Amino acid sequence: MNTLASVTVEASDPTAADAFYRATGLDTYVTVRGTDKPSTGFRGFALSLVASQPGDVDAIIGATAAAGATTLKPATKSFWGYGGIVQTPDGTIIKVASSSKKDTAPVTGTIDQVALLLGVDDVKASKRFYVDNGLAVGRSFGGKYVEFDTPSSAVTLALYPRRALAKDTGMPQEGTGSHHLVLGTDAAPLTDPDGFIWETTSA
Repeated sequence: MNTLASVTVEASDPTAADAFYRATGLDTYVTVRGTDKPSTGFRGFALSLVASQPGDVDAIIGATAAAGATTLKPATKSFWGYGGIVQTPDGTIIKVASSSKKDTAPVTGTIDQVALLLGVDDVKASKRFYVDNGLAVGRSFGGKYVEFDTPSSAVTLALYPRRALAKDTGMPQEGTGSHHLVLGTDAAPLTDPDGFIWETTSA
């Protein structure tokens, strides 16, 4: 495989979940389907939305709140920029951030980049797995972070230590059951070392 063809979130109430993603414009990046698979606690992944400035971060977070998301971490300034974290009604965690700490243009609420962060037990081992299955590495920082080079994908795929991702999002790292996430591939279906499922898709 050489791309991330699609990102599908599984939800117990797919109609409500689909309405959320449509209301926030995230249906461009995420599709929804129903599930009755059990899942508790941290699901091991997060969507990362990057905006150009703090005002856009606030606008995006405001849109998610209006659509029913709850705040896990209010948007604040930090040494790396400005951002906050919300959780959708279906349980998906979304990080919204900007590397800028000051607005320099009119606020539009535009999302500049979307990344899917997979929380994995061993970043180096998962990196080898994905490289062996055809993905090219774009950026890599040892066992701390890996971003794959998939220019044709609407969503960037990245690996992050599960413990660090949970801490970053404000969630306990414990979780059981389904990730409630299915990734689309242009190759044969597979399951990665952390149980993330890839299905063959033509999308």
